[in-house]
Amino acid sequence: MMHKKCSFFILNLTICVFLYTIGFTVEAIKLNSLRHLSSSNDEQNGDHRLELVERDLATARYLIKKAAMSTENNSMLILNEMGVSSTTRIYRNPVSFFESYRQMEKRFKVYVYEEGEPPLVHRGPCKNIYTIEGRFIEQLEILQPHAPGARTWDPHRAHAYFLPFSVADLVKYAYDKSSHDFTPLIATFGDYVQVVMRKHPFWNRTAGADHFMLAAHDWGPYVSKGIPELYSNSIRALCNANTSEGFVPSKDVPIPRINLYDGSMPSQLTVSPLPSLKNRTFLAFFAGGRHGPIRPILFEHWKDRDLEYFPVYEYLPEGLDYYSFLLRSRFCLCPSGFEVSSPRIAEAIWAECVPVIISEGYVLPFSDVLQWNEFSISVSVADIPNLRDMLAALPEEEIERLRGGVKAVKKHFVLNQPPKRFDVFNMILHSVWLRRLNLRLRLPSL
Repeated sequence: MMHKKCSFFILNLTICVFLYTIGFTVEAIKLNSLRHLSSSNDEQNGDHRLELVERDLATARYLIKKAAMSTENNSMLILNEMGVSSTTRIYRNPVSFFESYRQMEKRFKVYVYEEGEPPLVHRGPCKNIYTIEGRFIEQLEILQPHAPGARTWDPHRAHAYFLPFSVADLVKYAYDKSSHDFTPLIATFGDYVQVVMRKHPFWNRTAGADHFMLAAHDWGPYVSKGIPELYSNSIRALCNANTSEGFVPSKDVPIPRINLYDGSMPSQLTVSPLPSLKNRTFLAFFAGGRHGPIRPILFEHWKDRDLEYFPVYEYLPEGLDYYSFLLRSRFCLCPSGFEVSSPRIAEAIWAECVPVIISEGYVLPFSDVLQWNEFSISVSVADIPNLRDMLAALPEEEIERLRGGVKAVKKHFVLNQPPKRFDVFNMILHSVWLRRLNLRLRLPSL
């Protein structure tokens, strides 16, 4: 399984019982701005408020650790409370996940920097392949003062700080395609971060470690690389979660790529119930462009070879409906394109079609809490010539088991407006929350 290639480590013993199946690097950071303490009341008050934030996180760690020691009966109760069958194994540790999620809902506060203007800041695309970028910014910023939710207008209460910058719109408005030059993109984003650094004390005291950005565009990693502290220390929530391009699972967050053409879920995939296994006459399906190094290999072996049973198209012929193919397929092939992620993974899950992930170096979304082998199949590029036979050899009982996992995990990959518990917006927040839990700031008074 591709996602098992990523090695995680954990040093923070206060929450190791919860995270022993997840594993994140816990980085002890001394606050640079506190090395030389001032006697001013402002600094003393700032230190005190930061200490309260850290003690709040310490309480959450303790409660998560305590929950992790629960019995199997508690695990079944938790699954029922989440609306999931007690037989599912999609979660690494359901009790720990649920307690962590509850603690996030109760405590987690995010400060959104107000600097900057649209189109590059405070908004993003909501009706294309970069939908998740615009919708996340929109949903976080739409929260009003004193309303329930993660956003806080008091930066001293925040556990994390969000840079509401749209990399997708940066590329749209500031990139000259004829130049092939990334420099203006990196410089523009760098200027924005410099403004934040100069106006506020929060970045400098942690070297950006409790700050996060979110980018759906493939170039998110490249743009962030131009700011060394952000690249090395900050939490980067990225669709392009490629370990070969600097993605670090211990601090960065892999997020799903979601393509909503008109801003809404495809209507064909919102009806209930969706077709059962016996009504899915295709073994597997793929249609897409010849992008990247993997898809040409898939086309070489399977393009137009077996359209009645194993349809693989370079582009779907005019007049055929893409989503109807998803609904008639047992497996949906999800090969990487130019970059590791693909919107087909989320689309397959929406269609209750088992994703077949063909990728290299891809850290799958929410893999800190989800067991992807319970609702998907990962195959190597070397297995492409035998792909049809491999999938056809799986017994129906195994396919039904995987589809049961797909149905259970679907709610984690759906965008709702307004957001709902456990949906993709809140799962991204929870992933950031986990990384922040594992960042323990060392204060002189602690």
